[in-house]
Amino acid sequence: MKINIMSFALKVIVVDDEELARKRLENLIKEVSQFELVAQCQNGEDAIEKIESLLPDLIYLDIKLKDMSGFEILNKVKIPVAPIIIFVTAYDKFAIKAFDNFAFDYLLKPFKDTRFLESANKAIEQFKLKKSISGENLSRLLNYFEKNRNKINQTNKLQSIPIRLGNKISFLDFNDIKYITASGYYAEIFSESKKHLIRQSLSNLIVELDSDYFIRIHRSTIINLKFMLEIINSNFGDMDVKMKDGTLFRISKSYKKDFLKKLNI
Repeated sequence: MKINIMSFALKVIVVDDEELARKRLENLIKEVSQFELVAQCQNGEDAIEKIESLLPDLIYLDIKLKDMSGFEILNKVKIPVAPIIIFVTAYDKFAIKAFDNFAFDYLLKPFKDTRFLESANKAIEQFKLKKSISGENLSRLLNYFEKNRNKINQTNKLQSIPIRLGNKISFLDFNDIKYITASGYYAEIFSESKKHLIRQSLSNLIVELDSDYFIRIHRSTIINLKFMLEIINSNFGDMDVKMKDGTLFRISKSYKKDFLKKLNI
């Protein structure tokens, strides 16, 4: 898919708390001559400050950040003209239905390059025709999410994870997952029977999984507590988790406090 060369440039801001996700969007944005990336933000407070000071024409906005949601950012930001917004989300049935109903574009992670370029073309056409989603329409979208907040949070918990195998998609029940490790742009999901590889980040997976059982213990490791055998303390203050299959994982200092609190230790 090719984008015609035009004489204008859209100021673009990327808001996503995952470094790899921001880097991928940065690389894709560089391929579009009509886009000028003016800022990247990894949290909500920084996003609000950058949006209000830089007044972007287009925002790629992740729905789920660590400090606040993309919708909270839009509620708090004060700008004279609403930019074009392309939401970025993982598996989120309610969000996708809402975006379709209220005419907002979105990228569903993990998205293909062609899907990005398709959304880029739409944004360019909107900008060219000076067509933007009205403030009233944005208010209706935000009201929808506010009214359905609890329902959305409950539904977004994955019961199974889609696994693509050739031309087939199978669904792995999260109860069968022992642990998940990061591998570049991919996640390695270990079940009792085999290992699965999906193009998904641990940051996205952890918010989708049932927090009663799944906990992140390292930037590259999520474990299912049902498959944990024991905790091992070393003489140097380090702590490891031993799984029932004998696999050892280090608990990093940044996740240790939450892990111990989860186990009431």
